[in-house]
Amino acid sequence: MDKKITDLEKKAKEIRNKVLDMCLLGGGHLVSSFSCVELIVALYYGNILKFNPKNPNWDKRDRFILSKGHGTITLYAVLADLGFFPINELNNYCQCDCMLGSHPDIDTPGIEATTGSLGHGIGVATGMAFAGKIDKKEHMVVTIIGDGESTEGAVWEAAMFASKKNLDNLIAITDRNKLCVTDFTDNCMGLEPLAKKWESFGWNVKEINGHSFKEIIEAMDYFYSKKNEKPSMIIANTTKGKGVSFMENDPTWHTRIPTGDLIKKAKDELK
Repeated sequence: MDKKITDLEKKAKEIRNKVLDMCLLGGGHLVSSFSCVELIVALYYGNILKFNPKNPNWDKRDRFILSKGHGTITLYAVLADLGFFPINELNNYCQCDCMLGSHPDIDTPGIEATTGSLGHGIGVATGMAFAGKIDKKEHMVVTIIGDGESTEGAVWEAAMFASKKNLDNLIAITDRNKLCVTDFTDNCMGLEPLAKKWESFGWNVKEINGHSFKEIIEAMDYFYSKKNEKPSMIIANTTKGKGVSFMENDPTWHTRIPTGDLIKKAKDELK
């Protein structure tokens, strides 16, 4: 387990550096992508999701929906690294005629749903999980949602539906970095007590450190094997801008990209 976590930590550092390089080329939501690096790396490199880069539409694959579509740069870097599409596509991020836009698009290999209009991804994931139940499929559906988007009513409609339909093949993860576009989430809407809210909607709930590979993998393994006719929610406490000190927990960095000396400082801190 220790070697596995060391390898995952090394991969997370590699992905963060790639995300920074992509943002320097084409802009994007850098700090939102940084907060979910460990979550996405764990899913794809931690023997959690079933997938086949050579056959992205493999019927037995698990379905992963990045509902917080503004974190897509991390997902692109991972998918390219795994061979879903040529890695040199990352150098064209957000350029003319490139397959990689600022939000996930279903036409990109490895992307299950077009997201970015916040609050919709968990509904798509819930629908996929319900269809899987109807068709008696064994795959899981996993989605990452943002805590900012958790103020959208559609999120809670999906939560009610998933519980009513006993979707124990659905796992949602909240990237709880406590920041939205311009401010801290608790200054905008009252999310807390978030865990109790999900429990009251009929979900299994675990709260973890979203940057700890050990805690992520243990929670995912537990919910993959738990079949109690309830959907599952992992509240992953994270840091927006994780890895670069001057970006961390600063609302002003939501769409900013470093320039000048700050580029060197960021790269130095990510070494």
